[in-house]
Amino acid sequence: MNNNRIWLSTPHMSGQEQKYLKEAFEKNHVFPLGENVTGFEEDIAEFTGTETVTCLSSGTAALHLALINLGVEPGDEVICSSFTFSASANPIMYEKATPIFVDSEPETWNMSPELLEEAIQDRIKKGKKPKAIILVYLYGMPARMDELMEIANKYEIPVIEDAAEALGSKYKGQHMGTFGEMGVLSFNGNKIITTSGGGALISDNKKYCDHALFLATQARDKAPHYQHSYIGYNYRMSNISAGIGRGQMEVLNERVNKRRENFRFYKEALKFYNVLSFLDEPNEDYFSNHWLTTFLIDSEKKSSEGLREYLQPFNIETRPLWKPMHLQPVFKDAPTYTDGTSEELFSKGICLPSSSSITDEERAFVVEKIKEYMEIRSGL
Repeated sequence: MNNNRIWLSTPHMSGQEQKYLKEAFEKNHVFPLGENVTGFEEDIAEFTGTETVTCLSSGTAALHLALINLGVEPGDEVICSSFTFSASANPIMYEKATPIFVDSEPETWNMSPELLEEAIQDRIKKGKKPKAIILVYLYGMPARMDELMEIANKYEIPVIEDAAEALGSKYKGQHMGTFGEMGVLSFNGNKIITTSGGGALISDNKKYCDHALFLATQARDKAPHYQHSYIGYNYRMSNISAGIGRGQMEVLNERVNKRRENFRFYKEALKFYNVLSFLDEPNEDYFSNHWLTTFLIDSEKKSSEGLREYLQPFNIETRPLWKPMHLQPVFKDAPTYTDGTSEELFSKGICLPSSSSITDEERAFVVEKIKEYMEIRSGL
């Protein structure tokens, strides 16, 4: 085994991207619109089964525009999963609204339906009904959708799905991102497929995607001169980036299959360590893309941080699970509804190298070193 870095999640080109890029350069379509953008949007719509798609510069931009579409204004409250990356919550602050953080449940690591309802009832009692719910799917795992959507519908609060990590994941056969009012995808360099940077807003309601496109292109009014009645943003995806995305879409199913294979490999190879528990699909209703393979170490003698530090000298990249938003200094004053679940997950969890380009030799080396750590530390 050579000493090349084994990355957590790297871009994996298909070889098909070049034909779309070549065409764009030959036509001089090097701008934030064009045939590749339209084609990429059509590909995403067909894959997810959604009606409309607007490709944007990032998943964060898509979340921001989704909040604007729902009329979120200064002083409003927006419920958000606490156990997530900060990009899920930052757009709430862009609109000078207040994030209300809700903890996870231990089965899927996603938002707890019980705590969600508790939060909604308490905010209403305090005189402020939440304007929206941002629901995140951690590491590609679908949430308890039936319960969560039932609660959201009961209180008539629209749901924005942060499916940035969950392209290709499904619940009861339905793609994540297509349950709520709008869904958000990310094509960052570490995702299942990439456009180097980029994202998309998806919805069955065309007016949301149309308005997002209008705002993303600086909100220019229909006039021969430059006239603006609304504040706009430079959030549109470039035709070059979209060309990369079109080539990536051709191998998306292969990428999902490889990530799922990585998960099965790790879980089988480490099954004899009963202190390790993997984030797995609870039942057949769930289909996870297993964007990242993750597990918890529940032991007094071993720790996820100890494992991370042990693997570093072997050039193996791992990462702790997301630090909950309610523990982040920037959100220290935000109302929270927690029961300690995400804090425990953060303290015990680790993400393993999960690239679709990882080789069998590299995976075996990662497992070898994990076993080495487990045996050294426990005397097994």
